[in-house]
Amino acid sequence: MSGHTLFVGEGNFSFSSALSKLSPENKITATCLQRQEDVKHEGAAANIQMIRDSGGTVLFGVDCTKLEECTSLQGAVFNRVIFNFPHCGRKSGVKKNRELLKNFFLSCVKVLDEHGDIHVTLCNGQGGTPADQPMREWQNSWQVVAMAAEADLVLSSVQPFKSEEVESYKCTGYRSQDKGFHVENALVHVFTRSLPYITPVRVTMKEIVGDQRVQYYVPIELSDFMSRDFLRSDSVNPIKLVQDYVVNGLEERCCITMTTKPPPFLLNSEQWQTASLDGEDVTESHCYEIQLLRQEPLTQTEPLVNETQLAYLDLKEKHTDPKATPDVHKPNEDTGVDRPDVETEKGSVGVFFVLRPSLLPQMEEMTVRRGEARERGDLQTGKVVPVEEQIDRSHCRENTGASLGRMLGISGLVFRDVPISPWVPPVFHQLLLRGLFPAACQPITSLGQTLERLLSPHGVSVVKEAGCLSLTAQPMGAVGRVFASVGKHAEGWVQVTVSLNLDLIASCLFSLPDWRLLWTRDPCFSKCFDPCPLLHPSLGEQQPQPSMPLFRQPSLFSRRFSFDVSFWKGPSAWDDRKFHALAREACLGAVEKVELVDFFFRQDQQTLRTSYCYRVTYHSHSHALTHTKALKLHRRLESLLCSRLHVTIR
Repeated sequence: MSGHTLFVGEGNFSFSSALSKLSPENKITATCLQRQEDVKHEGAAANIQMIRDSGGTVLFGVDCTKLEECTSLQGAVFNRVIFNFPHCGRKSGVKKNRELLKNFFLSCVKVLDEHGDIHVTLCNGQGGTPADQPMREWQNSWQVVAMAAEADLVLSSVQPFKSEEVESYKCTGYRSQDKGFHVENALVHVFTRSLPYITPVRVTMKEIVGDQRVQYYVPIELSDFMSRDFLRSDSVNPIKLVQDYVVNGLEERCCITMTTKPPPFLLNSEQWQTASLDGEDVTESHCYEIQLLRQEPLTQTEPLVNETQLAYLDLKEKHTDPKATPDVHKPNEDTGVDRPDVETEKGSVGVFFVLRPSLLPQMEEMTVRRGEARERGDLQTGKVVPVEEQIDRSHCRENTGASLGRMLGISGLVFRDVPISPWVPPVFHQLLLRGLFPAACQPITSLGQTLERLLSPHGVSVVKEAGCLSLTAQPMGAVGRVFASVGKHAEGWVQVTVSLNLDLIASCLFSLPDWRLLWTRDPCFSKCFDPCPLLHPSLGEQQPQPSMPLFRQPSLFSRRFSFDVSFWKGPSAWDDRKFHALAREACLGAVEKVELVDFFFRQDQQTLRTSYCYRVTYHSHSHALTHTKALKLHRRLESLLCSRLHVTIR
């Protein structure tokens, strides 16, 4: 431990004195509430002298709930604040001690470094977390996590209090007496600052779709997903690690060529209507319909550059520069419309656009890059080669299982307009691999066996279904499929596609409690995965499976809060998807689940009205969340419902 450490609530100063000897490089400031003449604990004078001899500072009469008012602490910033066995003194109940903790945390953050931490040691059972054994009932505990959340702090870790390792430490001060607290099984609760909640901004994208240059708004509830670039080559995000792990493992069976340039996020009506999505659980209702802001044809001399990548770079600048305008705007809660009602439907006359719900349509359109064309002698003619012809059939060895052939791979974000549910993300990274193989090789079975060897040790099951394989995990559900693709092939050949939800598989492999953690902006999260043994998987029979790296969950034992919202809707049709979209926008990533609890009809004079009641559950693994904060988010949702969907709150 190094830096500047503040000790509050000291009794005989034995703990701070011991640490001043253990860490002489650490600057120590030790404080207590009593005046100097009132400190009469055994050994206190010697301990105070030891701290001062070590270059530390001892202050008296310091109220830990009003640290900012202490003249001697004015302008001081501490890397760590330690409060061992806080207590109001004498026979004080849990409510008074909760209040002590809350006021301490609120004061402490005013003298804490931005990246500093707070250590609070409590007797076993006091904290009210599952780390206590046995765990007290919540209402009978000090509710330390909730009290810290009032100061925008999150519980980062819980450690045993090893008093035996602190030489000459003597616990004292129990009920304001020269008696010690019960240190056996005591716990140190480590708190850090929570990430701030970020209000979503409106983002403009510019892309080339087909022969058109288009510009459009991203639905505002999806804006924070657009510029993260988790699949870049140097990324250590679990999503990228899982992709590398799977691709490297499958290359034991076939050669895989991954595309390097991302295709557009948008699909036009022609792409959507002609695409075969037989292997995907995607319907028209899952699509985010987009109304274009601008559309113009490409000129004949204009190079066919991929502007999605340019849009990514543009977005990065906008997210980091608050002055970036005019393409980023704060939403107008009164008049903003983020999901235009697009009248055109699939199969009708006219052109419409949707955010891609799958990469399959673009996989079907993909052709070989110019570098691959050079290998086939087509560089001068500029001939493009369909995906099916990319497969080098000479690599397939019938029934040996050693090498099936070649596959083309593509990965990227896909968007699905789905209800809010714990394991159904509206945006996720999809990995698609496709290859043409001799049917005699039984490629579906062979690829399934390899995936099972890679993923089953981590909780993913490969289940055989009619003509395909389904990958499932608990509690996520379906995380991927291996299926035969529809298409025209030579007799005896079969085109096989592997489709994987990388976000859910990463959550399973790394035991994440929530897929939303993959999208946290906490820099410590990604550092937990660098380096990672998944980058070098081994499929050898005698080699052990690589162990998963431990990660620091940003917030432990956070509480859930549920509120109901009831409202009247007029006779017009109700679109449940719009409610979920507004909930995602209003609740700033803190909404975990939305359930329709009840609805009924009422005839008022000549008007038929419908009452809906939804239950919204708020929970975050990365941000501090209090009852007050959750209620504020809920009130924001009610306001947006009234202004955007024109309902009447009951």
